[in-house]
Amino acid sequence: MTPDDAVTNPPGARAPRTDAMRNRQVLLAAAAQAFAEHGTEVTVAEIAQRAGIAKGTVFRHFPAKEDLIAAIMGEIIDDLVATAVGLSKAPDPAAALLEFMTHGVERLAGNRGLCEVVGRPSLQQVSVRAGIDRLCEVVEALVDRARRQGAVREEISGADIVLLLAGVHQTAAPVSHAEPQLWRRYLALVFDGMRARDAEPLPYPLERLEFIDAEQDSADECATR
Repeated sequence: MTPDDAVTNPPGARAPRTDAMRNRQVLLAAAAQAFAEHGTEVTVAEIAQRAGIAKGTVFRHFPAKEDLIAAIMGEIIDDLVATAVGLSKAPDPAAALLEFMTHGVERLAGNRGLCEVVGRPSLQQVSVRAGIDRLCEVVEALVDRARRQGAVREEISGADIVLLLAGVHQTAAPVSHAEPQLWRRYLALVFDGMRARDAEPLPYPLERLEFIDAEQDSADECATR
């Protein structure tokens, strides 16, 4: 038993160990950087090496790599939620919505792994799904203010905005190495299309994001071939 193992909380509840908490933070930072640079196929061994900890320590904190991916997703979702909440009282609702979208796409543009998680088991974790629901909720509040201002189309929803963040990034992604800021062009184009003006109503209203699991997605894809 190490000295840290002997640290306990009465009556018998174990306190978080200082070294364990430090290892977890170092591990999350290393994994986030690795996934951002190289995508989610980075191995646990590579992440452990970056973090300067043993591979077994990674699995003590996160039994599967999907758990690690989910934890990183949770931190990113929390950042987006905090950004949206911080903009919820901005004097110009349209500018606030655009600022949120700019921040969101910028996070995606700097993170290769973030766009690879759709369809992965990590997306099905309760904490991640709850985070996405919360994100859509707070973004809906931003959209509602912009709608009431008459700045965006009535059909636009918070769920639309969350999906559009990835859509804008993916549009520019094929040439991102040569043109890393090209996404700003497509964000401007998308936002211009969202503005309230005479136009045909949008089809297929979207109020909430529903993701099917990876296995079901693969089965459905095969069924259509």
